[in-house]
Amino acid sequence: MQSLLIEARELAQAASHLVSPGPLMVMPCTDMQAAQRAMALACSRAQSEGLMVAVLDAERMGFVAVANQVFRASQSPWFGYLAQDAFAGRDWMALALRALQKPSAALLGFNDGKWHGQLASFGLASRAWAQTVYGGDLFFPGYRSHFADVELTLVARQQGAYVYEPDSVLMEVDWGKDRATVRAEDRSLFKARARQGLGQRVTDTALLGLFT
Repeated sequence: MQSLLIEARELAQAASHLVSPGPLMVMPCTDMQAAQRAMALACSRAQSEGLMVAVLDAERMGFVAVANQVFRASQSPWFGYLAQDAFAGRDWMALALRALQKPSAALLGFNDGKWHGQLASFGLASRAWAQTVYGGDLFFPGYRSHFADVELTLVARQQGAYVYEPDSVLMEVDWGKDRATVRAEDRSLFKARARQGLGQRVTDTALLGLFT
């Protein structure tokens, strides 16, 4: 897997570099050193062709805005997302792509060491499928940092399109994660959207109640 590090303000001119015949992963980041370390390990362990793009968010656009911008500007059959605190297990991408060959599979959740497969906090999606969800964005653009992955996962689960591969590891290594707070505005938006079935995309009340 190849790697690319750019700044968010350069994305508009970078479309010609955001092309992969295999999976393309975006890593929005605020710590360049952490991102380079995580990216180097992930690329070396992927056992797959592809491209990983670390985007330095110096202007603090937010994870969702950066991921959506790269999604719109790029070309690849598969598109995924991870953070600068991801620690990749061996063969993580090869295993993910194999799991996504299952009939109807369109969104894969990596084993992040936290959600036991319930949520694609780090995920890989079929671009063709993802483009049908929000009409051009990967995530619902109203979110900034949190709950966009939750909503996307619930949509995929409603459609029977979600798959989890426990051996495909992208571990979240954040020593202060359990003490950190979720952005209140994102939580409020998710709750409001959940009451409306996430834009009428999810009708299963059990799914809607998982993260509210």
